[in-house]
Amino acid sequence: MLTAGVIVAGLAALLHVYIFVMESLTWTSARTRATFGLTADEAAATKELAFNQGFYNLFLAIVSGIGIGALLTGHTAVGAALIFAGVGSMLAAALVLLLSSPEKARAAVTQGVFPLIAVVLLAVGLV
Repeated sequence: MLTAGVIVAGLAALLHVYIFVMESLTWTSARTRATFGLTADEAAATKELAFNQGFYNLFLAIVSGIGIGALLTGHTAVGAALIFAGVGSMLAAALVLLLSSPEKARAAVTQGVFPLIAVVLLAVGLV
C-alpha cells in the first residue's frame, strides 16, 4: 500500500505542476482559457491572481516530491510528513473549491482525487 500511495502522490504532484503551468505560464492562451471557461478579458483581468495561485500549486508539488524522495531514501517519518502536508493541502484546496464553487465540481474532483487516494493509501501503508 505504501508503494501505491507514493505513486499516487507522485501523480498528484505532477498534476499540480501541470496546473502551475496553466495558471502561471499559459493563463491567457486559448487552450487554458477553454479549460477554465474564461473569456480573453476575464483571463487578462485575473492574470496576476492566477500567476500567484499557480505557484501555490507548484510549491505543494515540490513539498510532495521532496517527501517522496525522503521516504524512498529511508527517511520514512520525514517523507511521510512532507507527503501528507503536500497532498493533504491539495485535498483541502479541492474541498474549498468544491464548497465555495459547486459549479466547479468537476475541477475540484480532478484536483482532489489523486490526493485523496494518496492520503488513504499512505495512511493504510504506514499502519
